Amino acid sequence: MTDLEEGSKVEAVDRVIIRFAGDSGDGMQLTGDRFTTASAVHGNDLATFPDYPAEIRAPAGSLAGVSAFQVQISDHDIMTPGDAPEVMVAMNPAALKSDLHLLIPGGTLIVNQDTFEERNLTKAGYDYNPLEEGEDLEGYRTISVPMTSLTKEACKDLGVKPRDAERSKNFFALGLVSWMYSRPTEPTFEWIDERFAGKEQIISANKAAFSAGHVYGESAELGDQRVVVKAAPLASGTYTNINGNTALSWGLIAASQLSDLPLFLGSYPITPASDILHELAKHKAFGVTTFQAEDEIAAVGAALGASYGGHLGITTTSGPGIALKSETMGLAISLELPLVVINIQRGGPSTGLPTKTEAADLLMAMYGRHGESPLPIVAAQTPSECFFAAIEACRIALTHRTPVMLLSDGYLANGSEPWLLPDVDGLEPINVEYATEFNHIREDGEADYWPYLRDEKLVRSMAIPGTPDLMHRIGGIEKEDGSGNISYDPANHSRMVEIRAERIKRIDVPDVEVVGDPDAEVLIVGWGSTWGSITSALGRVRSTGHKVAHVHLTHLNPFPKNLGDVLKGRNHILVPEMNTGQLSLMLRAEYLVDAKPISKVAGQPFTAGELEQTILNYVEEKSTT
Repeated sequence: MTDLEEGSKVEAVDRVIIRFAGDSGDGMQLTGDRFTTASAVHGNDLATFPDYPAEIRAPAGSLAGVSAFQVQISDHDIMTPGDAPEVMVAMNPAALKSDLHLLIPGGTLIVNQDTFEERNLTKAGYDYNPLEEGEDLEGYRTISVPMTSLTKEACKDLGVKPRDAERSKNFFALGLVSWMYSRPTEPTFEWIDERFAGKEQIISANKAAFSAGHVYGESAELGDQRVVVKAAPLASGTYTNINGNTALSWGLIAASQLSDLPLFLGSYPITPASDILHELAKHKAFGVTTFQAEDEIAAVGAALGASYGGHLGITTTSGPGIALKSETMGLAISLELPLVVINIQRGGPSTGLPTKTEAADLLMAMYGRHGESPLPIVAAQTPSECFFAAIEACRIALTHRTPVMLLSDGYLANGSEPWLLPDVDGLEPINVEYATEFNHIREDGEADYWPYLRDEKLVRSMAIPGTPDLMHRIGGIEKEDGSGNISYDPANHSRMVEIRAERIKRIDVPDVEVVGDPDAEVLIVGWGSTWGSITSALGRVRSTGHKVAHVHLTHLNPFPKNLGDVLKGRNHILVPEMNTGQLSLMLRAEYLVDAKPISKVAGQPFTAGELEQTILNYVEEKSTT
């Protein structure tokens, strides 16, 4: 139910982009999440971008503490949370100062006027009140609402202290925006009852604030601002709203079930990967064991030990953690043991920007270990596709006896979208075989077990420790091919280096598909979370009459076998990346093509608009030369 009053004026639009912005304590992530959930229930397609503050513990009212949540809802298929919001809710002066430049010209600005007092204005860097003077708000439809005061008024008869009532002002904002965009109210009320069960005052205060915001829209005569976004024509089935970290977690559980192996996660909590640990800890019923280690090295060591013991070993982290885990990853490569290393990339280097997204760990994934230590690399492209990327990483790790790096980033991890739940019976099983018998005959005619005897794909035999009679040597010192005995022979070391490289090359990965104009001279090559922005941008570029094609890489090592042929004959290859050109370097080195990077390292994802303009500028420049 959308609570549309009979006779009310409601404009239908095909999509809208809304941004909620406030202090880190204002509940903007919760507000955005609740609006998203209500939209999902309504049947809209949607995409979200939670933009966490640069400093979680920043002083209240400061620019560094601004927290935002952007969501695009539509009646058609969308790929991104949108470029520039048409509506922005600013809960304090810092949010206005920080994010106003994102709002489209003529957009609607909703501000909590109660917070625009001298102290907050000074913290935000204003020497005047932009609601009363200056030109900051010219060209916008500004709706100034005393949210804090009205929330306190709504709660005064509930026995709630004014200071406690003030904490519900985000629900006032949610109620107002829900009214403006004709969102159903029931999901929010049901969530409040569930989330705050047993805390009746909090339940009453939040509901009262929400209702007050909802009523305010009508009573303040904002009828000309009311619109509705119709449900999208989504395929029939059961949907859930899912973010990347949750999808990765569920994909790991699915891989555990598909391989019939218990799942072990060794993890040190680190932003933005911690939610995977939290999610997997809820699912012990599926045979999941989670181990929260004291440090990154202990975490990956435990996961590798679990893999050696016949479990599906997983470790999760972000870029700084990968740097610490590198020696153990090298050990896994040397031992040829399955291990999935998940890197939720963030801005760097060092501690860097924990809450800001980036995709600058590709070269570290490819080369960031001692010696010649290649491993497969898989990269997720959307929040929901993280599920399948996790299964694929586990499949490669288990069937090829190798550690695998699975790359996501903060944008995917925290962003969400509707996801049609897959038919679990349609998921392909992962067949894992362990040695149970002798596989070698010694010169004296006696049978024994050699752990480094290989099949046609150079995958070694693996016996779980404790298997009767299949004792074998393990350790990080170079091994003799076949027997696994310690070897210092130069020729053997050279052979093992060659084998480790060839093993990765023999991994079967799907061919890359060309999207757009197959005969286009301009080819856009993307990887990871750039998929949505690239896809949206290319649609706009092609609508202008320009021929452009796009390939998106999920497998970055090894590359798809047909990638070289796809790249050949293209006069112009552009590679958008949230780094300074790492994939373009790899493509240049591997295929000797003139791959040109389109770089962004701002702690923010690409927008479709900026990619569209960059591609158009390039295409038009080349057409005139």
